[in-house]
Amino acid sequence: MSQPLPPEALPEVPEAFVEVAGLLADAASAVTRGWFRGDFRIEDKADESPVTVADRAAEQVMRAILAERLPQHGIVGEEWGSERTDAEWVWVLDPIDGTRAFVTGNPLFGTLVGLAWRGRPCLGVIEMPILGERWLGAAGRPTRFTDERGSRAVGTRDVGGLEQAILRCTSPSMFEGESLAAFDRLRGAVKSTLYGGDLFCYGQLASGFVDLVCENQLQPYDFMALVPVLTGAGATVTDWSGRPMGLGSKGDILVAATPALHAAALSRLAG
Repeated sequence: MSQPLPPEALPEVPEAFVEVAGLLADAASAVTRGWFRGDFRIEDKADESPVTVADRAAEQVMRAILAERLPQHGIVGEEWGSERTDAEWVWVLDPIDGTRAFVTGNPLFGTLVGLAWRGRPCLGVIEMPILGERWLGAAGRPTRFTDERGSRAVGTRDVGGLEQAILRCTSPSMFEGESLAAFDRLRGAVKSTLYGGDLFCYGQLASGFVDLVCENQLQPYDFMALVPVLTGAGATVTDWSGRPMGLGSKGDILVAATPALHAAALSRLAG
């Protein structure tokens, strides 16, 4: 079984790129805060997921910043598609992760800003605009969390085995057939399972409040930003086969607070 890529396999992310990631998160937050609990129309996309003017406007402002600051870079965005995906550096944008929360007035939505180097996630931001919280991770750096009390390094916890672990997942409806059976095996082995939260689940794990996140049917814009945040906090992140996550991953993800917990969880998923 393949193992996650070591941090040294990725280049050091230029400080200018880290600055741009912060600008993108700031810009998207300004848009989504302005529309939150406002009067807007909700549309259904082809996959029946909701989308709003806020999703599209937030991604537009992020793309405008990239066009000005880093026009040679590629972009993969949830709302406005992809461009220059063969570039060495590709930004992966999810303007509102948790649109269902957003449209129901729930503050547990946010923005994901990711940067990939040759298809591998190397920089990520989890931005919670209503909570005023941000996690930032970059290859070779410890993950930092920022809220009203300032910025500080965060890390995962170690509760020991699966029987003491808290598992998070946005919804059990993302599993079906064999994947549901696999998730049920994992769910049956842990102390408790909590649902809801979208990107916030991963921030909780990075800050040491939960121990596992297991999900399925994700797109690159759902997970690419998460990987640097989580690995910089000490978590182990792979797909359900133990392979590292990248732009070509099929969309199942397993995150564990420690390598031992990850191995135990992976074994449960395998049957």
